[in-house]
Formats: sequence, structure tokens, C-alpha cells
Amino acid sequence: MDSPASPGSPTSPDWITTPVHERFLRGALELERTPLGLLPHRLPARARAQCADGQLAMAEAQPSGVRLVFRTRATAVELDAVRTRTAYRGAPPRPDGVYDLLVDGRLTGRGSVPGGHVLMVDMATGSAERLPGPVGTVRFSGLPDRLKDVEIWLPHNEVTELVALRTDAPVEPSPDRGRRVWVHHGSSISHGSDAASPSTTWPALAAARGDVELVNLGFGGSALLDPFTARALRDTPADLISVKIGINLVNHDLMRLRAFGPAVHGFLDTIREGHPVTPLLLVSPVLCPIHEDTPGPTAPDLGELSEGRLRFRAAGDPAEVPAGKLTLRVVREELARIARERAADDPHLHHLDGLGLYGEADFAALPLPDGLHPSPAGHQLIADRFAAHAFAPEGPFAPGRERNGSAPGTA
Repeated sequence: MDSPASPGSPTSPDWITTPVHERFLRGALELERTPLGLLPHRLPARARAQCADGQLAMAEAQPSGVRLVFRTRATAVELDAVRTRTAYRGAPPRPDGVYDLLVDGRLTGRGSVPGGHVLMVDMATGSAERLPGPVGTVRFSGLPDRLKDVEIWLPHNEVTELVALRTDAPVEPSPDRGRRVWVHHGSSISHGSDAASPSTTWPALAAARGDVELVNLGFGGSALLDPFTARALRDTPADLISVKIGINLVNHDLMRLRAFGPAVHGFLDTIREGHPVTPLLLVSPVLCPIHEDTPGPTAPDLGELSEGRLRFRAAGDPAEVPAGKLTLRVVREELARIARERAADDPHLHHLDGLGLYGEADFAALPLPDGLHPSPAGHQLIADRFAAHAFAPEGPFAPGRERNGSAPGTA
């Protein structure tokens, strides 16, 4: 990232300011107009109004998979934004959110926005304090002097309010390439926790492998079979849909086995109301040793936190599993059963065991740094395996499968 020059200064280009408009944004379900600019949301207002949970509010406003996309000859680009980053009291500062700049699909630059707000979370008490801050600027320069498609992937882990876009040449919306739209829902791993950057979360990497347009509805800590999330999936245009569920239900100790099965059926039924024959891939959790046989809730390891490390532990009692408490092993078995039963009447429903994406041998080679989330190398591994399965010639997302149902992009 370059240090931004002030517009009009002797060393600055002649900036052209282009209003940040929805025609330049992909991956968001809704844009909120604020006094400063635009705030991308990954859930619509009606859904947000039905849940007052602060974790969900933060997660859906963190623009994982959201990107500015435009065509230009510009060699320099500036973006003003106000970020809200999360910090944990007593833990070391988390890395700044990253903006990835891609030129014609290739990663060309990375940068961060200074300033912004800080949401200071006390994990011991659950309280949070918002500390306000100023607008910041990220600048990219030295871009090739030719007509090109530019993408700026917004930080997957910082709420981002877009203020202004400046370039040294005019911009226009990039043309529609006719790529299929993949809508994915999942938990914090799908959201991108501990990935190196927004274009290297596992869904973003898999989307690039599959040459599809990603709409990432992965919500950290919030993949909880909420009916409003199912309705958002139902109402979002999609050619391909995947749902990766289970770990957050264990994390929160949210429901017992008796409620889990019917809740999964209801969630899938709602999606099918809007996408009756769209390829739908049901994915079970990847390996997480602390919760394989020990139920939730998940709790921060306060001993590790006092040492400046953020790690998690399972706080449930394995003796309660026979009474219906959920573990990841129980969740996988139930999801496999549900998929088998539903596939008899729904040939477009597919199932993928999460252990095929990241299992015991992978944990030995690439352990989860905080006990829950994969490393950047883990994201790459999961992306490679998902893409190899889903986008294979006979895979559930193979080109042509969606043509058995609604026209691409209109389901």
C-alpha cells in the first residue's frame, strides 16, 4: 500500500471521484446509505430486524466476499473507508483488515485502511465498547496502463463503510461475464476467520477455481439455522447453493438432537421454496478436535488469554450426549441421514462430509491455531478439496447441472 497523496498536490494524479454505487458492488445483499457513504450488508434489513444479537450484527456487516468491480485504464486507485475492527481485551492486537486488489483476476496489490472505529470486546464478561475513529484511505498505484477489470475485495473481518473512490482515469461497470452465481452459507470458517486476506478465504479461493460469482453468507458464530437466514438464501438469485452447518450449534449449545433434525429440514425446505431444483450441497463440519465428542458451549481459554494467546476450549460434558447434546460427530451423522432421506425426493440435493475437506491427518499437519479456525494454509487446503469435489465434471456444481432447473442467475 502506498501512502495516499492529497488530491491536488504536486505529486498527485488528477483524481476523478466516482460515487460508490451499487452497480460497482458484488457480493452484498443490501447497501445501507449512511451520512458518509455506503455500508454493505450480507443480510437484508428485514432479517436484521428479527434478531438483536450483536455477534450476528457484526458478522453480517463484515463484508466477506464483497468487492468493488469496475473497468478502467487507471494506474492509481484510492478508496476512502471507515472500518470497525474487533479487538479483545487482554489479547494481542489482531492484524489489520486487508484489501486485495485484483487486475483481470490476478492478485496485484494489498493494503489496509488506517483509523476507523474499534469494537473492544471483553471475552471474560461478554461486554463490548465502541471506540470511534476517523476515515482512512487505501491506495494502489503502478497498475498497468491499459483497459482492465479491477476488483477491490473488502476486508472479510472488518465492518467497512465505503466513503469515496478516486482514480486517475474514468471507471465504468465491468461487463457481465455470464458466470454462474454461487451462494454459500456457513460459520466463521466460511466467513474467513484466520484467512490471510479476503480473496484467500476458502470460499473465495474455491469460487476462483470454479469460475463462479461468489455470494458469501458465512457468518462468524451465527450459522444457527435461523429462519431469516433461510429466507435470505431463498430470495437471493443463485445458480448453485451450499450450506455448511453444525459447528455454531455446538459452540452455542443452542439445541438438542430432537430439535436439530427438524430445524435442518425446515431450513432446507425454505431454501427449496425459492430454488426448487437448484444444485444444493449440504456440507457437514470439518474436524475440530475439542468438539468431536465433547459438546458445547465453547469458551475462551482464560489461562491462554492471560498469556496473550487466544484459544478456545469445550466447556460441555460428554456424559450429556446420550441425552441429546450435540457434538460434531453427532451432527455429521444426522446430516448424512437427512441428506440420504431427502435425496430420494430431491435429486438435486447433495451431501459432502466435512472430514473430507479437513480431517485428522490434516489436523496433524496443519493444526487449528486457536482450536477452532484453520490457518491460511488450511483455507487453501479446504478450498482445493471443495473445488475438486464440487466443480468436478461429475460433481454437484458441474457446469450444466443448474440448467435442469431455473435459468442461471434467476432461481
